[in-house]
Parts: sequence; C-alpha cells; structure tokens
Amino acid sequence: MEDTLSPEVSVPISVFQQILTSANSSTLEETLDSLLENSRTVHGRSDLASKNILSLILQLTESLSNPSTRHLLFSSLKLLRNLCAGEIANQTSFIEHNGVKIVSIALSSMGFGSESDFGIVRMGLQLLGNVSLAGEEHQSHVWDQFFPVEFREIAKIRRQEVCDPLCMVIYTCCNGSYERVGELCGVQGLPILAEIIRTASEVGFGEDWLKLLLSRICFKEFHFLPLFFELHLDVAAEGGGDIKYGDDRFTTEQAFLLSILSERLNQRIDEITFSNDFALCILGILKRAVGVIDSVSRNKSGLPTGSAAIDVLGYSLTILRDVCAQDGIGDSKKEGSMDAVNSLVSSGLVELLLGLLRDLEPPEIIRKSIKQGENQVGKNYDLPKVCPYKGFRRDIVAVIGNCLYRKKNVQDEVRNRNGILLLMQQCATDEDNPFLREWGIWSVRNLLEDNADNQREVAELELQGSVDVPEIAGLGLRVEVDQKTRRAKLVNLS
Repeated sequence: MEDTLSPEVSVPISVFQQILTSANSSTLEETLDSLLENSRTVHGRSDLASKNILSLILQLTESLSNPSTRHLLFSSLKLLRNLCAGEIANQTSFIEHNGVKIVSIALSSMGFGSESDFGIVRMGLQLLGNVSLAGEEHQSHVWDQFFPVEFREIAKIRRQEVCDPLCMVIYTCCNGSYERVGELCGVQGLPILAEIIRTASEVGFGEDWLKLLLSRICFKEFHFLPLFFELHLDVAAEGGGDIKYGDDRFTTEQAFLLSILSERLNQRIDEITFSNDFALCILGILKRAVGVIDSVSRNKSGLPTGSAAIDVLGYSLTILRDVCAQDGIGDSKKEGSMDAVNSLVSSGLVELLLGLLRDLEPPEIIRKSIKQGENQVGKNYDLPKVCPYKGFRRDIVAVIGNCLYRKKNVQDEVRNRNGILLLMQQCATDEDNPFLREWGIWSVRNLLEDNADNQREVAELELQGSVDVPEIAGLGLRVEVDQKTRRAKLVNLS
C-alpha cells in the first residue's frame, strides 16, 4: 500500500492508509471517487461524519500543493464540499481542524492569474459557502481569513464560474451582520465589490447571489452611493484625468449596477424597502444624465443600448418608476415609500420630467398628423429632441403616472406647470415607445381622480375644442364631460 503513495503527496503514511481503508480501495483516485459517491446523500454524509473522514481529507488537502496533484486537490475539495452540505457535524469539524486556513493555502498555491485552475477556485468557494451556512461562528472564520486580500484577488478573476460562488460566500457571511456589511462597504471592501461588478459586467453571472448581495447593500443599507462612485474611479485609473464627484461621465460598470438594481426592484417590488436617501441619489444621477439627450440621434434600441450614459439615464428612470409605484401596491403602502415619493417631488422630479417631455418631439402618431408649416422649425436650437433609447418617453410618463397616484399635491403641481394637455398628448401609440398609450391613460386617470380643479381644466379644454386638435382626436380617444358633474374622463371613440 505504501508504494501507491505518490512522492508529490506529503501526507503521513498513517493518514494515507486510513483514507484507503475507509473505501477499501488500493489507489487514492479510486478512494476519492468512492467517497464522493457516498457523500452525495444525506445518509452517506452522516455515515462519513461518524468515521471522521473529513479530518483525514483535510490533512490530504494540506499536502496537495504540487501542480501535478491538481486533479487530486480538485477531488478532495469536491468531497469536502459535499461533506459540508448541510451536515453540521462535518461543518463543525471543518472549523475545528482549521479547514478555512487549509483551503486558503490550497487556493493560493494554485494562484489567481490567467493560468489558474478555475475549477479548483470554484470548488473551494462552494465549500466555503456550505461551511458559512452553518452559522455565525463559521462565517466569522471564513471572513477573517479571506477579507479583504483574498476576496479581492479572487474577485479579479474574470470568470463567471468563480464570480457566482464568490458572491454566495460574501452574501452568506454578510447577511445578518451589520458589522461585516460595514466592512464590505468601507475602504477595504469597496474595491472587492467593484471588481465583482466589473467581472459580472464583462462575463455575466448565472446565479442570483450577485443580485441578492447588491440588494442587501444598496436597498437595505445606505451604501449605494459609495459603491456607485467607486465604479467611477477606473476612468481616472485609465488616464481619464481627475474625476470629480459631480462629473457627468459614466462607466459601463455604473450602468450595469443600475440595471441589476432596476431588475431586482421590478421583480420584488412588493417586498423591497428602501430609504429616501436611495431614491434621492437616483434622482441626482438622473439629473446628471439628462444632458446626454442634447447630443444623441434617434435610437431604435431598447435598454441596454451599449452607451453607458444612455443606459444610466434609462435605468435611473426605471428605478424611479418602481420606487414611485410602491405606494400603490397592495400591503406595501409603507411610510417609507410614501415619504420617498414626496421627497422626490419636492426635489424637482415632476418639474424635471415635464421639462423633458416638452423638449421631446411629439409621439409618432401625432407627428404624422401634424402638418409642418414652413416656419415651424427655425434654427437648430429650436429642433425638438429625440428619444435616446426605445421606450424613453414611456418611462418618463410611467414615472409621472406613478407619482400622481392618489397624491393631490402632485396632481396640482402638474396643473400649475401647465402639464395637463402635455400628459394627455402622451395617450398615443408610438412605435418607439411600446405601451406608451397605456401608461399615458394611466397617468391621465391618476391626474383627474378626485381632483375637481384638474377635471374642470380638462372640461374647459374640451369645450374650447383644444383637446381634440389633432393630438387627442387622432388617437381614437375623446374627452367625455358629464353634463351634471362637469367631470371629464378619456374614453375610446369606439
């Protein structure tokens, strides 16, 4: 049996013999394969725990630092991963036998460069993830060993199969620990998050751990803005000059972060809570991004467009759309969401969006129905602006419509800013803005609900013939005024 021990494996012969005996095999490869098969079931893991197999495999793993033993290291880490999958005895034994340090040394011995064995790194991270699920003590050991240096080095590996389990480990260690979240979003931790986002933006991600991690950081804790700004620093590093906090330039990684948050918020709109500060930060980003509209041509592409600035603009709008929608969703009429909407409106959101709508050319169906006079278009600066991406106008109208829902102060602001007719003109079909008509009708419905002043103004517009020329009548709609109540509503001509 001694002859079967490879010279590259420095494990004590007594340990080596115990490993072979545990599976009644003559070679190490056969033994590991047999143990792996047994570790696939709950009963098998429990049985192996009673035989103290995990401590033997850890001693074996500690000896596999030679490149020629990579296949054995992979199998050993895979076996350890299986043994620690929900089996508390193995998870505890792993900590007691200094397993975290052993795995750290094993991964470091393989290196984290372009020639690294990413399968080994992935397997090691999955093992640490399973160990971390056992509780606070286990999470503490993993965090103390890998944060910040090793996490940062692993995060630089631009591979999806590494990024996913890395996010799992970090999320599991931070979930429920305000202290670790603070460290992760501090000076030492932000570069780790930035590298993770850069990796995911380049190679994608296959599991939800990244979404969970970013939601935890940006929604539940107010760490969004430092992370967003951290993603701006790579521009300066690449020779873009000094980056000021108010700089209007954006990076692909910033747009990617916003896209993840937008998707997560839309998927969990009735579950996620956020602070006023988060909502106001998104509004601030939107205000910085609107300048891109001045220099773009009509874009038939939806989000993402491939332009960082345009994508930041678009995802800021979709986030605000869902932030403003929370006040009207079932049981989620939370104090925080109501305050967020009022804070946004007080900070100029409605004024900004109405201004954007006014500056845009009319929806497609209205453009076709309006006869262009000779002098309608003057110099270049009088030219209306075009949508920088497909759906831009719809997203603006959607945000306004959600802000209007059962909020008289917002209804009154739209009227006072002469926005009633402007909003009614958005009840149009538009090839460049799918579902614009539906969002337009939703907005006008919310604009008029229980607001006598707004209803009266619409009635006066209708009686003056202003509403139906040709912006409304050409859309297959009309304003119907109740002769008794004098209240107005939009109805289909059919």
